[in-house]
Amino acid sequence: MNDNKLLEEIERYLNGEMSQFERKQFELLRKGDAAINTKIAEHEEFVKLLKQYSDRMALEHRLNAIHDEIDVHTLAEELMVHPSWIVQLWRNHHSKISVAASIAIFAIMGTLFLTGNFNNQDSKYTQLSRKVGALENETNKLGQKVYQNASVKHSTMDKFRGTGFAITSNGLIATNYHVVSENDSVYVQNAAGKSFKATVLYSDPKNDIAILKIVDTSFIALAPIPYTFKKSESDVAESVYTYGYPEDSPVYGYGKLTSANGLNGDSIDYQISVPLNPGNSGGPLIDSRGNVIGVVRATQTQMESVHFAVKSSYLLSAIDSLDKKVSLNTKNTLGNLTPVQQLKKLKNYVFMVKVYDK
Repeated sequence: MNDNKLLEEIERYLNGEMSQFERKQFELLRKGDAAINTKIAEHEEFVKLLKQYSDRMALEHRLNAIHDEIDVHTLAEELMVHPSWIVQLWRNHHSKISVAASIAIFAIMGTLFLTGNFNNQDSKYTQLSRKVGALENETNKLGQKVYQNASVKHSTMDKFRGTGFAITSNGLIATNYHVVSENDSVYVQNAAGKSFKATVLYSDPKNDIAILKIVDTSFIALAPIPYTFKKSESDVAESVYTYGYPEDSPVYGYGKLTSANGLNGDSIDYQISVPLNPGNSGGPLIDSRGNVIGVVRATQTQMESVHFAVKSSYLLSAIDSLDKKVSLNTKNTLGNLTPVQQLKKLKNYVFMVKVYDK
C-alpha cells in the first residue's frame, strides 16, 4: 500500500467511514505493523492541532483591526517571497514529514499575526521581519530532521515475516534460517500482540534451521512447554497440523504426512499435504499426539498443495550444538486433548517472527 492510499485509509478509519469488516481488518493491520500504528497516532495528533489552530482563527477580528493600520499588501509582497510555501511544503512532504514540524509552522505563523501591540507601522514591520527570518531558519532545521527521520523509518520496515515456536520457557525460539538470514534486527510477537527484541543465537543454513534468543528485558518466562520433540521418524499417512502466521492472526492447517522424504528424495525433509503460505515458514509441524516432528518450510514449489518440513531430529542436533546445554521438556500435555484444546494451549508458544532490513 503506497503512502497516499494509506493516508486515505487512515482518514476513513478515523472518520468512522469504514464498514465493520474493513475496520476490523485495518485494526489487525495496525496491531501487527508498528510503523502504520505510529502514522495513525501522528495523524490523530495532526487533526487535533489543526483544530486548535482553527480556534485561534476565531480571533480574526483582531486581524481586521490591524489591517486598517498596516499596508498588508505591501508587507506580503516584501516578506512573502514564496506565498505558497506552506501549502507546497505540506503537499510535498505530508506522507513523510513529522506532524509536529508541520504544526509548528502553522503555530508560528499564527503567532506572527496574533501577538504584539502594533503601536506603529515601523516597529510592526521590524518585528514581523525578524520573526519571518527566524521562521525560515527553523524550517530549514526541521526539514533536515524530517528527512533524517524518514530515512530511519524506511530502513526499519520489515522485509519478511515468518513463524517461530518456543524450545524452552526462557526465550529460545526455533524457526527457519531463511526467515532470519541477512537481517538487521529481529523481533518476535506473541499471541497478545506484544513484540520482543531477539537475536540469532544459532544458524544452520544447510538444514534451514535457526534458533533465536529473546533478549528483551520485558519478556516474562513462559509456563512449561506443553509439547515434546520427537527423536524418531514419523510414519507416512500420519495426521499432522501446523500453526503459524501467514497472516496477522494465527492460522491452523491440517493434513497428512505424505512422504518420509522431501523434494528429489531429500532425507532432511518430510513431504506434507498441508496448505501453507510463506508466513508459515519456521512454524511447528505437530502430530495428533502433540509431538513436534518438524519445522515447516513454506517455500513455493511447482507441485500444488505439496510442502515440506525439516525433520525434528535436525532441530534436536542444532539444539545440541548450542554452547550451553538446553534441557528440553519431556512431559507432553497435549496428547489427550482435542485439536481445539491443543490450539488453545499452543497459541502462547508460537510467535510471529518479524525481520527488518539492514
